[in-house]
Amino acid sequence: MRLTDARPLAFRQVGADGAVAPLTRPIAEEVPVAIECNGLGYAVLMASPDDLLDLGYGFALTERLIDDPADLIDAELHAFDHGMLLRLTLSSRVASRVADRVRHRTADSSCGLCGVESLEQALRPLPLTGARWTGSDDAVFKALAAIETAQPLGSATRAVHAAAACGVEGALRLVREDVGRHNAFDKLIGAMLRVGMKWDGGFALLTSRCSYELVEKAALSACPMLATISAPTTLALARAREAGLALRVLARGDALLQPTA
Repeated sequence: MRLTDARPLAFRQVGADGAVAPLTRPIAEEVPVAIECNGLGYAVLMASPDDLLDLGYGFALTERLIDDPADLIDAELHAFDHGMLLRLTLSSRVASRVADRVRHRTADSSCGLCGVESLEQALRPLPLTGARWTGSDDAVFKALAAIETAQPLGSATRAVHAAAACGVEGALRLVREDVGRHNAFDKLIGAMLRVGMKWDGGFALLTSRCSYELVEKAALSACPMLATISAPTTLALARAREAGLALRVLARGDALLQPTA
């Protein structure tokens, strides 16, 4: 991540003692990113404007539009005055998935039955990760100690999340940042897809709470273990059990939690 995603802006700092002083500090960029799949408008995300091709690959995988990078034939990024357009071209093998998902999205509010279908879509069965976490929690503490210096945008702005791919011993292998925690993880997953990087017994470390969406992204990317610095929700714990995904939550420098049920 580069600091091109931060813009220096002027502020007036007011102290508790009433002292006032001018201050300039970097502020994280946030722009709308429209995602188009095979010519169909699919989603609009609010995201940091860097590493967007990574975002496209990761988003396509975790939305279950593709199964591997070969299903994504092309990804093009176009800049406009009001934001960015990410055009994805999917192979004929998976092209019908786009139309199916767009149909479900546009039918969401039309009738009660469509609402039931939407609930089913929201909690579709997750695949088993296929890889068991066999590492040590010492690796999580090692990764935590290194993550601060590996997120330049976060360090400068204090306004973005980081997602890191960590080796089995805890070394940081790849890091992506974004104003959205989901986007940061999708960027990481997409970057791994683009270079052919596997988890290889390692784990993901996220500087966010453990939401069910992040659990699903981890499972769909075949990640063996997900560690987050904040707490999980009940649905996140249930979805992790369903997928056989190991979790470490509320991970701090001196302690972490291991879900036991």
